[in-house]
Amino acid sequence: MSRIALAGLSPSELSDLAVELGASPYRGRQLATWIYRKGVIDLEAMSDLPKEFRAALSERAEVGVPEVERVTSSLDGSRKMVFRLHDGGRVSAVVMPDEDRLTLCLSTQVGCGFACAFCLTGTMGLDRNLETAEIVGQLLAANASDPARRVTHMVFMGMGEPLANYAAVVKALRIFTDAKLGFGYSPRRITVSTVGLVPAIDKLGREDLKVNLAISLHGATDEVRGRIMPINRSWGLGELMAAVKRYPLQSRQSVFFEYVMLEGVNDTDDDARHLAKLVRGVRAKINLIPFNDWESAAFGRPALPRILAFQKILMNTGITTTVRWSKGEDIGAACGQLREQAPSTVS
Repeated sequence: MSRIALAGLSPSELSDLAVELGASPYRGRQLATWIYRKGVIDLEAMSDLPKEFRAALSERAEVGVPEVERVTSSLDGSRKMVFRLHDGGRVSAVVMPDEDRLTLCLSTQVGCGFACAFCLTGTMGLDRNLETAEIVGQLLAANASDPARRVTHMVFMGMGEPLANYAAVVKALRIFTDAKLGFGYSPRRITVSTVGLVPAIDKLGREDLKVNLAISLHGATDEVRGRIMPINRSWGLGELMAAVKRYPLQSRQSVFFEYVMLEGVNDTDDDARHLAKLVRGVRAKINLIPFNDWESAAFGRPALPRILAFQKILMNTGITTTVRWSKGEDIGAACGQLREQAPSTVS
């Protein structure tokens, strides 16, 4: 019988497990506090749990944090953490410091099945979804790697399409934002990105999670977006933007649009004007991401003057637009560069 991964259980499920093991629900709440609030992943270190309960628990369960296979540090201070999963698969998470913020870029799938042309992860294809514990475990491992500095923000922008692993991602979000016995993160500090799965965007909006929504856009017309993002053939920009407008926003909350700039593909003045028109009527913030190169990529990064001219057109229409220079490019950890060996190639 496989062991229960405690990091994938909600606080109420931890209480139910405690009762199942002959203890009171209170022991489950203590367990949640140890794991989610204190970041302790060794059952024997949970000193106020009775020895008998810890013994019974260790027979049936483990915290379930994925093994950290290696950590690579970038010159810009970011760190790429590679996790080896129980079946031999590997995923990456990236820890990115920025003044008083420490952002964790989480993965949700081993590989990705959406094959965006400019993304290295998409060349892997999809192996499987991550389990909730494997998502939550990335945060536990990141916090444990530097006890002096806790992760302050999370972005679901690593390997995989978050909304294609809907149930596990939503459960992880509830654990992250549980103010009583979970991690207690503000939803405003968590961003979920999607390539544009329209039904799942609507479904996420009904969850009342209040997390930020980011759209991987990368093309401002169906013609351009359809060439580089196969998802656009299922849900075009009209359907996508209608779903974005239905997504419930809190006061002072905006939708983020991610736009990887590809030389000669989506970087003209006309593209910028189409983009400004596309997001009209939406509380939008646009992140322009200069393309991060990878071996055998068929794309290039536009020159800086072209990027800045594109940004100026958007800003002149009143849209908040930033150029986001990705962290970790020197260690293969930047946006669109994450790729790990598939299980079939792992020795």
